[in-house]
Amino acid sequence: MPSPENSVHIQDLSLSYQEKQVFKNFSHCLKGGKWNVLLGRSGVGKSSLLKAIAGLLSPSSYQGTIKADDGSILSGQVSWMTQDALLLPWLSVLQNVLIGNKLRQLSGTSAISETKAKSLLSDLGLVSYLDMKPDNLSGGMRQRTALARTLLEDRPIVLLDEPFSALDAMTRSEMHDLTSHYLTNKTVVMITHDPLEALKLADIVYILKGPTITRAEVFIPSSCPPRDTKNQSLLEEHDILMGQLSDCKAPS
Repeated sequence: MPSPENSVHIQDLSLSYQEKQVFKNFSHCLKGGKWNVLLGRSGVGKSSLLKAIAGLLSPSSYQGTIKADDGSILSGQVSWMTQDALLLPWLSVLQNVLIGNKLRQLSGTSAISETKAKSLLSDLGLVSYLDMKPDNLSGGMRQRTALARTLLEDRPIVLLDEPFSALDAMTRSEMHDLTSHYLTNKTVVMITHDPLEALKLADIVYILKGPTITRAEVFIPSSCPPRDTKNQSLLEEHDILMGQLSDCKAPS
């Protein structure tokens, strides 16, 4: 059976970070059109893996291949949102969201993109802040702006590095539902340290255990996301997942 469209194929990945090997001969397929959530202790190598997928690491810094279904590299197919908003302080909220289009000089689609950007910002509760600079926003508002920028890119593969970590509980829950809606049928690879968040959003949870990762343990929740975090079966799965995480050795 052929792999799903827009899957991410990792083959024999060996990668070191700060002179410590975090991946060794790691091979895996992150499923296309699904939410693939990476879970593991801090420092285990989750962000390094995302950087490798995004093409942000020098080819000389790792061994192995990361490719799309057709064997091509992932360049041009990926959008990436980091833990930090990385907004340009001299630009407004709207200008920050549109920065990708401006850098690519897509003038022919500027009006359409601006309309879509405003719609996204409205859904994310930022329509009243279009002209504000990042310094005048709360941390959560800056992160929502960064999320809107990522969503506007509309790439088939979306990498999310703890995108909801700066949000309060109520806003986080709303953002879960919105992001799940906007990224329907996308290949999503998300990092989180919150097992309950993973269970709410993931089609597949991958547990990464150090100190050197050679494989990922797979946990598949029993229902379709996004899930109700008050559901009893999900809470039972949370206990199972916590048990698996408790076996993870902390990186030295």
